[in-house]
Amino acid sequence: MLARMKPTPEPDRLPTDAEMEILAVLWQRGPSTVRDVYETLARKRELGYTTVLKFLQIMTEKGLVRRDESRRTHVYETVDREDRTQQRLLRDLLDRVFGGSKEKLLLQALAATKTTPDELAELRKLLDGSQKPSQSGKPQKPGAKGDRP
Repeated sequence: MLARMKPTPEPDRLPTDAEMEILAVLWQRGPSTVRDVYETLARKRELGYTTVLKFLQIMTEKGLVRRDESRRTHVYETVDREDRTQQRLLRDLLDRVFGGSKEKLLLQALAATKTTPDELAELRKLLDGSQKPSQSGKPQKPGAKGDRP
């Protein structure tokens, strides 16, 4: 008789739009039950409790969330932080749609909607300090140890 094997989590699989909605709830609320997630999402649109449960089960198999089974009511939490998931999605978009060109991505993002003067000022500050951050998290000055030509 063959033993049933648990599926191996696939953390590199990207979340679908529906999964992103659930992840957003978990990032906002923190660890939550299916009921918590369902009630939060049901305020925005009509959906079933079992639909949310099924998505959370699939997301557990994909390695997007983990389930704490130590209590009667299972509690789900995200595996990755929000910013890390955003970076993975952005890298995928950058590669698939823009051929790896950050310039094309940025230009399209700026052209897609009206950019306010405050947003442009913030972008200028980011671009002016675009050296890689040092290990302390502060941008390095040109010529600092670790800079590459």
